[in-house]
This record gives sequence, structure tokens and C-alpha cells, in this order.
Amino acid sequence: MTSDSDDQDKKNVESELAAIRQRKEQEEFHQSCLANTLRLIENKPRFYIGMPKESYYLLGIINKHTSIPVENILLCLKKIRLDTKLVELADQFGMSVSNASKIFSKNVPSIAKALHCFIIKSNKQAIEQNLPMAFRHKYRNINCIIDCLEIEIQKPLNSLNQALTWSNYKKANTIKYLISSTPDGIINYISPGYGGRITDVCLVENCEFLDNLEPGAIVLADRGFKHIEQLLLQRGFSLVRPPSASAKCRLTKLEARKTKQIASLRIHIERVIRRLREFSMLKPHSVVNTNSVKFLDDCVIIACALINLQDSLIRNI
Repeated sequence: MTSDSDDQDKKNVESELAAIRQRKEQEEFHQSCLANTLRLIENKPRFYIGMPKESYYLLGIINKHTSIPVENILLCLKKIRLDTKLVELADQFGMSVSNASKIFSKNVPSIAKALHCFIIKSNKQAIEQNLPMAFRHKYRNINCIIDCLEIEIQKPLNSLNQALTWSNYKKANTIKYLISSTPDGIINYISPGYGGRITDVCLVENCEFLDNLEPGAIVLADRGFKHIEQLLLQRGFSLVRPPSASAKCRLTKLEARKTKQIASLRIHIERVIRRLREFSMLKPHSVVNTNSVKFLDDCVIIACALINLQDSLIRNI
């Protein structure tokens, strides 16, 4: 009887020791995965998180102001940049999938708040000092270029939300943003997200873009924004856009030349949007998960801030 009891105790001890060894090995493996991931990101931060190497020190500042561990900041940035699946992130950062999900949802708003200061409201003097050559002849007084950014999302379950987010332009359910940049490609305003159904005029009217403009500002836009001219004039602002073409009459040579000139200047905002699309969560057909839509505004702010930290879009300033 005693012998059987001793054998059972011995088996229990061996089982506990095996479990401890297994936990220790698993913990060492997780630590190894995390160390390897941190090393990879530090070597190529622009690729993995969209942050230039010379700005990598900002992670320490974000950590100081938000008390978020650096590895958790990196997890969030990597998710936005590469749209890495949570299962993969969990493996790379040595944690469970549920923990990776909680870290992302909890910390993204705080990171966005910390980085929002990099979306700067440029003054007229700074814009003039950094004005690209293409603007200096006829369009030197332009303060900003605007356009809309639409990000496709999963079809909402609620029929009202389906209708509000349906975009006839994209033929999909989207969240729509107004984005503004200076002529040299620095993002100086990004609106909150609106359902893709909203018109450009309503978007400009409802967001705080006009409140951020300096007195007498001149805004460059495409033909789709022609109906905002009255809104701008009421505030003392001006709109520069290509001449409108109708089905009945063709553009004159002068109008065609002006259209071509403005299109060559508007390409700067298109380059900004192209950089934003490098963040995989914000790609045209990324189809943001319903659970992630509530964090989309914060993800867009983070991406805009990181773009402003990257090298200049314009080479011939």
C-alpha cells in the first residue's frame, strides 16, 4: 500500500517538473520570438512600421507619454502598416491571440493621440519657404490641396449603416475622409471618418477643415469640389480648380491648358494618398473588419503622422 502511494507521489512530482520545464521552454521560445521581431523592426522600421530609421527614437517618447511598453507600440504600428493577422502577431510578439487583440484595441487610441501633433497646421511663411518650383510661377499663393480618401470596409449588418456607408463612386461600403496637404506634401489636416455616402460638399461643411484655414487661404481641388466654392467665399477663402466641362461645349485652349496645369499640381496630394495606401490597413481593397472600423480614425491619424516623418515627397523644392 505504501509502495503504491510512493509511486503515485513520484509520478506526480515528475509530471509537475515536466510541466514546469515545458512552461519554461515555452517562455524562452516566446522571448526569443519577441527579441527577433524587435531586432527585425529596428533594422527596417520604414518597412515594418512606416517610421523612418532616424525617427525611431520617438518610440521612447511615445512610451514616456503614454506608459505603453515599446513592444506593444510596435505591435500596433506593425498591424496598421502590414495588416498582419492577429495570429501571426501573437506568434511574433510571444503572446496569445486574445492578448494581441486587447493590446491593439486598448493602445491604438493613445498612440494616435500622441502622434497627432505631427499633423501640423503650417503657416503661410513656412509654406512659402518650402514651395515647390511648379507652384512658384502662377500658384504661389495656394495654401493647401484637398482630396477625399475612401477606405473599403466589410458590409455592415445593420441596414441603415449599409446605406450610410455605400459609396456609388467606389461601388462598395466605405469610410470617407477629407485630407489636406501643403504644396510640398505635408499633411496638415485629416477629417474624422464619415459614411461613404456623404458628398464632398457635406464632408467639407461638417468637418472642421474650414476652421483650420488661415484668413484669405487659397485651396486647390479637383472638379468634384466645385460646389464648395460658396462655402469658401462665405469665410473669405478662395478655390482654385479646373474649369468645368459640359457635354454641350468643349473646353477652350486656355481652359484646357489651365486644366493641365492644375492636374500637374494636384498630383502632389495624389502622391500623399499613395503613401497612405502603403499602409496595408488603408489599401483600396483592404476591406477593414467590422470590429476594427471603430479604430479606423485612429489608424488613419497614425499613418498620416508617420508619413509626415518620412522623407520629402517633392525633390525639386
